[in-house]
Amino acid sequence: MTTIAADLFYLPNLEFFAAIWAADEVAFFPNDTYERKSFFNRSQILLSNKVETLSVPIVGRRPRIPQRDIRIDYGQKWHSKHLKSIQSAYGKAPFFEYFFPEFEAVFMRKTDFLWELSLELVTLCLRLLQQPVKMSICENQMDQQFDKDIRGQIKPSEHFSGRNYYQAHAYTQLFGLDFEPNLSIIDLLFCEGPMAKNILQESLKKH
Repeated sequence: MTTIAADLFYLPNLEFFAAIWAADEVAFFPNDTYERKSFFNRSQILLSNKVETLSVPIVGRRPRIPQRDIRIDYGQKWHSKHLKSIQSAYGKAPFFEYFFPEFEAVFMRKTDFLWELSLELVTLCLRLLQQPVKMSICENQMDQQFDKDIRGQIKPSEHFSGRNYYQAHAYTQLFGLDFEPNLSIIDLLFCEGPMAKNILQESLKKH
């Protein structure tokens, strides 16, 4: 049984899922420190004229606090903006009507904490990918042994090509002449539906 220790991201990109693809279990760590300018609260989707970054606003800018304590700032009505952006980006995608209501339901519950929101979304994405990965919450790192620890490795500031998890494998996107790699997993799900799993497997970087 392969266990991977990983960061919990908001609507993670393809690289994240490629990195955990071979795992039987993925462990997340709510007491790890939240980092700004990371994928913890941001994700990227493809609009008609650009790649758009969706950022979940958080309450305050307190450094060095546990991820589980990060509260979402609903004063900015970000969830409505994200839903509208996703609808604009993927409303005409082949599998949008099948999957979008499930994502919408998660957003409309208005979860107070970023950790809970991200965990629910990752759970949903894995189910739609039909990938039976067990997820566990590790309160104390000393309580468990891991085959691989990828925490802190997947960063917006560093290109995915410099890591050993994901390689671009083109699929049909709605916009643009050139393929945009490593977007949020929802880009792949809405565009390819049941084929998303096979495409992601083809995207695993060959060592």
